Amino acid sequence: MKYALVTGGAGGIGEAICRQLAADGYTLYINYAHSKEKAERIASETGGTAVCFDVSHNTEVISAVTEIGRIDLLVNNAGVSEIELFTDTSEKSANRILDINLRGTMNCTRAVLPEMIKFKSGNIINISSMWGQCGASCEVDYSASKAGVIGFTKALAKEVAPSGIRVNCVSPGFIMTEMNAHFSEEDLELIKEDIPLGIFGQPRHIADAVSFLASGRAEYITGQILAVNGGMVI
Repeated sequence: MKYALVTGGAGGIGEAICRQLAADGYTLYINYAHSKEKAERIASETGGTAVCFDVSHNTEVISAVTEIGRIDLLVNNAGVSEIELFTDTSEKSANRILDINLRGTMNCTRAVLPEMIKFKSGNIINISSMWGQCGASCEVDYSASKAGVIGFTKALAKEVAPSGIRVNCVSPGFIMTEMNAHFSEEDLELIKEDIPLGIFGQPRHIADAVSFLASGRAEYITGQILAVNGGMVI
């Protein structure tokens, strides 16, 4: 049996990742903080288990991971964003973005690592963003948090590789999820013009990248950033 914990598993990208990993043979633990009904529906349909905890609250993370037990694959997918000028971003909003996107990733990883090191086996996949690679105006705090995830991925990969643990990162481009529902049709057309492949990304594209990095086909890959953005950032 292979056991996977996916944080933010009830979101658009999270759900696609969960369904793909279930198809790959993983027994799933689907994390959610607020979307209980959706998480439980996905769990029911994939044979997994919905697990409620806030990734930014370390005590909740430790308690949940302890109860789950062995985790072979951790996918740090939970994330939030805000679109506004940096000077207009409140301290509360900035802290929320950093606490969930970066510290949440670190909290969950720190919680699962002791068992992975014990068994000298494990796989950690972090979800960043193309804005973590190049930065985005009006998403400064978000960009900083996702850049932090990339730096965290590279550093941790070096540290735990001798323990047989791989750490990689998927960096999505513009993916059609509920998070982007606020864009008008006109805005979407302008965004599409900036994508060399001329199409919007779908959650399944990210799920496919995670599936590959989680598989034996990627056994010699660690510390890497796999960009899935249609050529928007190269």
